[in-house]
Amino acid sequence: MLLFFCSIGQSFPNATHLIKVAAQTVTGQRDKMYSFGEDYDTPDGTCIRDYIHVDDLASAHLSALDYLDTAGEKEGKNIFNVGYGHGFSVDEVIETMKKVSGIDFAVERAPRRAGDSAVLISDNSKIKSVLGWTPKYDDLELICRTALAWEEKLKPLP
Repeated sequence: MLLFFCSIGQSFPNATHLIKVAAQTVTGQRDKMYSFGEDYDTPDGTCIRDYIHVDDLASAHLSALDYLDTAGEKEGKNIFNVGYGHGFSVDEVIETMKKVSGIDFAVERAPRRAGDSAVLISDNSKIKSVLGWTPKYDDLELICRTALAWEEKLKPLP
């Protein structure tokens, strides 16, 4: 079983995922975005998440299938965390999206949302050691560029 962390590249209607919302704000699908909480016990006070590129999710699936074809059945059931093992803060994501887009979009600070953890980061050591999986797209600028390109394709025609 694969346990995903914050994936990018999905296209759920009315999604509230930070990177998707930031990209939608850049492309004019939203007037502004909200940043929830700036008083967390993190370096910049905003939440930290382990965002993962959809292409790395796909490669993790392929690694898991290879594993099942070989040693998987002998080993029994396993759960593998799929993430980078490090995270990016809300403010880092916003500033990176502004940098890659060249647009200084509006961000409104809002109170914390109930239930939000300060930090969510995967321990990916098991998937790396057992499956030999290695992520390739763990650069925040690349993640933001990819999400922005995807939102441009999804943007409704005028």
